Amino acid sequence: MDQLWFTRCPVPTATGIAADRGWLAEEFAPDGITVRSLQDVPATVAADHHYTHALDGLFREGGNVPALWARSRGERTRLVGLTWIEERQSILVRADSPVREPAQLRGLRLAVPVHAIGIDFWRAMALHGFAGALSQAGLTLADAELTEVAGSAHGQWQGELAALRDGRVDAVYVKGALAVEAAARYGAVVAVDLDALADRRARVNNGTPRPITVHQRLLDRRPDLVARFLAVLIEAADWARDQPAELARILSAETGAGEHGVAGAYHPDTGHSLQLDLSDERLDLLARQERFLHAQGFLPEPVDVRAWADPAPLEQARVLLASRHRTGV
Repeated sequence: MDQLWFTRCPVPTATGIAADRGWLAEEFAPDGITVRSLQDVPATVAADHHYTHALDGLFREGGNVPALWARSRGERTRLVGLTWIEERQSILVRADSPVREPAQLRGLRLAVPVHAIGIDFWRAMALHGFAGALSQAGLTLADAELTEVAGSAHGQWQGELAALRDGRVDAVYVKGALAVEAAARYGAVVAVDLDALADRRARVNNGTPRPITVHQRLLDRRPDLVARFLAVLIEAADWARDQPAELARILSAETGAGEHGVAGAYHPDTGHSLQLDLSDERLDLLARQERFLHAQGFLPEPVDVRAWADPAPLEQARVLLASRHRTGV
């Protein structure tokens, strides 16, 4: 094998940090292995592998909706790590709206975007975001009016926020740094801050928890490469804890947002929450997401999250790092 691939979503990821620092290329260069990003090659080369994960040598750190969808469709991927990063999930309303708590969402027109893509993760995010908010008042999606809105190809959240501004919907779910900036442009305000809710289950969504997946064929052929790749991600996550300024720069580059968006979306201690694990808690939270997605028709077949997970590569990565630290290599 002379080439590995990685892909990540435009959000905080250990993969994005490792790539920025040049550590992935550095790790595998002595083996004559090139490490390439799907985000840096033409669409004709990248194809739809970010969503389908049909590329054997690909490491993917990104939203769980496409990852679960790929597995549900029969792609032999394995879950080798999970992160949980709070990234400003909220329900927005117009500035003149009186809505400021979950119970007030009852009966409102909630924006549900529709995108012409293989797996509409935007739609899934909105539905689960609203479901999480409504659950805090003992309500469900059936207690509101789900209103479809054409998603915009010109920017994240633009279609939904334009519908909010024009009075076609009453509330919009958003997340992340670009959403902070978009909300300011449209004059939308926060009605429900999902990050402020004590129950983490209300924030389970596409990025919480966020999976790292590899293909079973890569694990079968070169488990050593998988362990080494994960070891680099662990080191990148460790490095980020003590580098808030550099992390903010990387997050701006990764998300495409400015200083205001990054500061508004991510907690000051984001660098302390990038670490990978496959804890029972995170697996249970991902299983909660799987059940929601299957019930809403996003997954053609159910996914057994615990059977999907393979803890061995992450354990091997930790052993490798411990050995390197002992020997100073």
